[in-house]
Amino acid sequence: MLHCPPNIMRKLIFSGIFLTAGLASALAADPTGDWRVADGVANIRVAECNGSMWGAVVWEKTPGGRDINNPDVSKRNRPTLGMPILINMKKKAGVDQWEGQVYNAKDGQSYSSTIKPVGSDQLEIQGCLLGFLCGGETWTRVAGPIPLSASIGMAKGTPKAPPAPKTTGALNPAAKRQAMAAATDPVGDVCLLPDIARLAH
Repeated sequence: MLHCPPNIMRKLIFSGIFLTAGLASALAADPTGDWRVADGVANIRVAECNGSMWGAVVWEKTPGGRDINNPDVSKRNRPTLGMPILINMKKKAGVDQWEGQVYNAKDGQSYSSTIKPVGSDQLEIQGCLLGFLCGGETWTRVAGPIPLSASIGMAKGTPKAPPAPKTTGALNPAAKRQAMAAATDPVGDVCLLPDIARLAH
């Protein structure tokens, strides 16, 4: 059995407590990740794209939804899967809140909105139309924070990964993993979605 003097043991315990508290507060202030909306019909993936938070639908309880209430007739047939919901959310100075626009597919309206992490497992969404008629809901985390988008890293000068080796016949193991990931996560990096990439870069 290892022997550790009591004063060193106390320092280790307190260091562990402070480290854990620091990690918890960092996680609490991070709105990135996948969130289940209050009524449970969709998951929204929130990611930082070029300094702003953006969110898009990455899972639907009932697949095949369309943006039928959009006031822009040309968008009424677009799939709701991959559709931007949180739009250009900028961090407010001095607080863990981001403000921008939220698109509500149920009524086809965009609202001034704020998002604010509450603990590590909830995200509060508040929205107002014309400065009043305010409402909100709380989303629940279903997947942890995500790293900065690879697409943003490339935009800032990070070298591109080398192309995958060409194969003949069967897929190589890396290509199989990539194909499986695409099948289970059809949306992927929300920063690369055309509606977000066009506005965020």
